Amino acid sequence: MDVFGYEFMQRAFWAGGMIGIIGPLLGVYLMLRRQVLMADTLSHVSLAGVALGSVLRLNPALSGFAVAVAGGIIIEQLRRSYRTYSELPVAIIMTSGLALAVVLMSLRQNLSKSFSSYLFGSIVAVSGTQLKLIALVTAAGLIYFTVLRRPLYSLTFDEETAGISGVRTGLLSFSFAVLTGMTVAAAMPVVGVLLVSALIVLPASIALRLASGFTAAILIAVSTGLLGVFSGLTASYYINTPPGGTIALILLLFLLAAISLQKLARLKRRRRQYRSPLHSRDTVN
Repeated sequence: MDVFGYEFMQRAFWAGGMIGIIGPLLGVYLMLRRQVLMADTLSHVSLAGVALGSVLRLNPALSGFAVAVAGGIIIEQLRRSYRTYSELPVAIIMTSGLALAVVLMSLRQNLSKSFSSYLFGSIVAVSGTQLKLIALVTAAGLIYFTVLRRPLYSLTFDEETAGISGVRTGLLSFSFAVLTGMTVAAAMPVVGVLLVSALIVLPASIALRLASGFTAAILIAVSTGLLGVFSGLTASYYINTPPGGTIALILLLFLLAAISLQKLARLKRRRRQYRSPLHSRDTVN
């Protein structure tokens, strides 16, 4: 049957398309701010929220969402407390979130079996509630990055200068951390906890290697993210593989191809530069 013949596949493509837009867009800012591990950290925190929701018999998607947002705020607060050791808050929250998830999972014996969809992503796992949550996060993220584009640009490249020029850096950083937590939690059903950072970071990595400017980097990142998500979901449907892993592997292939093409282009330029003086000498002689 056609890939769009099932309702769950339609939900998966809608969810993947929205995450394929907001995830790479966020990833560009995270990479430029040197906060790449923040996405991976919040995915572990979100897993603890899912476990907490299951133990308390709440909606796991909503509890994971709330805990991920809280984790982003805590990371930002710790980052301001440990300015000299910027990587320390990430390590603290990552280990704490993972430890809490393990303990909560042990409280219910049948919990670990249902966690595979959250760990690795599942096409079937995208429910109507999660789709609405993803749509809300995507809309909020697009409005956020559009309205606050200039202050975010200043904050990303030079936080001190942004503060001097009148940008409320503290409030903006906290709001950015909240949006990161929201995006990570929303992406969990599509790619899973273990691979959320791949969907956010890999398209941004490709963009920053190929783009000549900031706007071009965003466009390349979003285009790559959408192509990787759609091709990964299609491949996972036909060959029966986990969607999260398939999407991540395809994005990795894109990155390797981009690096190879870039090296080939540099090699051709060097050959042209090497040959041009020889050609000019032959013409003179």
